[in-house]
Amino acid sequence: MEGRLYLVIGPPGTGKTLLGTQFLEAGLEAGDDVLFIHAEESAADLLANTAELGIDIADATFLDVGPDSEFFMEAESYDVVKPRDVEDGHLISDIRETIERVDPDRVLIDPITHFQYLEPTEYQFRKRIISFARFLQDRETTVLATKTPSNQMDSQLRSLSDGIISLSYGDEKAGRRIRLRKHRGIGQQDGSHGMEIRESGVEVYPALEPEQRTRSFDPTQFSAGVPGLDSLLDGGLERGTVTIISGPSGVGKSTTATEFLASAAADGSPALAYLFDESIETFTYRCETFGMPLSQLRDEGTLHIEEVESLALSPEEFANRVKTQAAERGAELVVIDGIAGYKNAIKHGQDDVELRRRLHALTQHLTRGNVAVVLIDQRRDVTGLHEPTSENVSYLADNIVFENYIEVEGELQRVIGALKKRVGGFETVPRRFEITADGLQVGDPVSGMHGVFEGVPEQHGDSSGRSPTR
Repeated sequence: MEGRLYLVIGPPGTGKTLLGTQFLEAGLEAGDDVLFIHAEESAADLLANTAELGIDIADATFLDVGPDSEFFMEAESYDVVKPRDVEDGHLISDIRETIERVDPDRVLIDPITHFQYLEPTEYQFRKRIISFARFLQDRETTVLATKTPSNQMDSQLRSLSDGIISLSYGDEKAGRRIRLRKHRGIGQQDGSHGMEIRESGVEVYPALEPEQRTRSFDPTQFSAGVPGLDSLLDGGLERGTVTIISGPSGVGKSTTATEFLASAAADGSPALAYLFDESIETFTYRCETFGMPLSQLRDEGTLHIEEVESLALSPEEFANRVKTQAAERGAELVVIDGIAGYKNAIKHGQDDVELRRRLHALTQHLTRGNVAVVLIDQRRDVTGLHEPTSENVSYLADNIVFENYIEVEGELQRVIGALKKRVGGFETVPRRFEITADGLQVGDPVSGMHGVFEGVPEQHGDSSGRSPTR
């Protein structure tokens, strides 16, 4: 807002100056007069650095309040007065005269620490900032000031600022983060958000928040085009729901999800897939070996597949990418392969709980737009079903489809079943399935056996075992 003081605070290298220069550039593009008060870098260096990122602030007015090179050479001393009193007078008069001459709409002070060093006490510093803020407010000038965190006088600046933007940077895994700590009279979206410094400058990706449903709930189903699988799921997977397909490595989870992808895209329903565990080339080759025409569907534009590079995106940037592409393409089905790869590849430190929350927010956003979401989840156990999903992810799902190996007379066979389905029915008895050159082949329900969930079934009688529930 006009006439307010905003503080950008963060350790060195987090992007404070860059954010400030983009604030000035936005003002220039809007026809504003802008002033850059700088103390640590020369105007020439600042122009060169911002130009490398495509930021043009050449039309800004620069006021350098830092010492020049002669200060080092001459070792100037003050015998009669305190150096603070001399420098204080020069600094304040230079700033006042420049502001009165330029009459800027926007001012960047980088850093505001220069004011802090000239005041002997916190009381004097507080008075100086209050008077400076009022001077600018009377002129309807908006100020952005940067500061590196320190114990000295930080609380005064935080208290007097109308808004506080906090920047942080961890290791490669954590990435840059941004928080809006305060926005007086307006409010802000709390929490930590994604931030990246790219060739075009600072990019910010706010965390997704729950939204109202954008479409009325339509439980129309997506068929897999595999009769046995569709029968198991009472016709298929409903729009506006989240399905977790879980199972051990290599059992066929991705192949099962791709049957839904290919079937939806072939019927003209736009579908998206995001790969964390496999390259596009390998994924496409493998699926086309099973008779799924992925390349053709991609060329026709109904299927979009994207490989997510490890540690390249924050959870917020990934969510924004999915959200944007789903809206632009009118996506009706989204597959994320898989949850473990997402947690390993997305930048956010080691906080699995926070990553699951971000993934939950993304799936909520998609389902409220009546998009069907399929998540691939890898379990550690090869046989048996000790847990239906990996740790603490089942709450994400409206539907849980499990795949597993069972041992029958010394031979490993595959079974698929449903444990949960919020909308519609499902068979309570799993079915055997195979992956053949023609794709997924799902057979009859496993009948006359017990111990299927333990992985070593035993024959116990002749029973169809088929009982759809709703």
